[in-house]
Amino acid sequence: MLQSSRQPMPAESVDPDHKAFLADYMGRLHRATAVDDAVFARISATRATWLHTREQGGRVIFIGNGGSAGIASHLAIDLAKNASVPALCFSDASMMSCLANDYGFEDWIAHAVRLSARAGDCLVAISSSGRSKNILNAVAQARTMKLDVITLSGMNADNPLRNLGDVNFWVDSRSYNIVETTHQFWMMAAIDLVIGRAEYPAS
Repeated sequence: MLQSSRQPMPAESVDPDHKAFLADYMGRLHRATAVDDAVFARISATRATWLHTREQGGRVIFIGNGGSAGIASHLAIDLAKNASVPALCFSDASMMSCLANDYGFEDWIAHAVRLSARAGDCLVAISSSGRSKNILNAVAQARTMKLDVITLSGMNADNPLRNLGDVNFWVDSRSYNIVETTHQFWMMAAIDLVIGRAEYPAS
């Protein structure tokens, strides 16, 4: 087996500018994920909403764009597999292209909700900016169907998504990666609260 001739970089060899950047970056994440009773209450309310959804025979539907869509898919899998709460994510490329082609990108998720959601379901709407038209339209559709709604947003405090849900999470950050990481962290905490453990086997 070939051995690399390169020597490992000593752990203490960090460019000072990089260290300063990363210290600031980690500080931003620490501040964004700082917890208080209000955050605890929202996570607890999310757990209660999901369990109520399961008791009614409903499903938790996660929606998002881009990075938030990736988070939505991850959360749907973990909630269903690890917490035994039925969940799904509108991430099928054929569905997306069909509905966007027929109704436009701003309305495709609303039509996915119209076609696939049913009484007793819960919609979890994720948008870092809180301004994505297709997410806002999907929430409006969910409201007409009387679904429970949980929102996750960030950036500006006055973004339109922030107050549209029964439970609303907002991250006080202007960094997309910090907002997305915090959204995923909070929702993973809610999933583990359903399970009742922070550590468990993968299967």
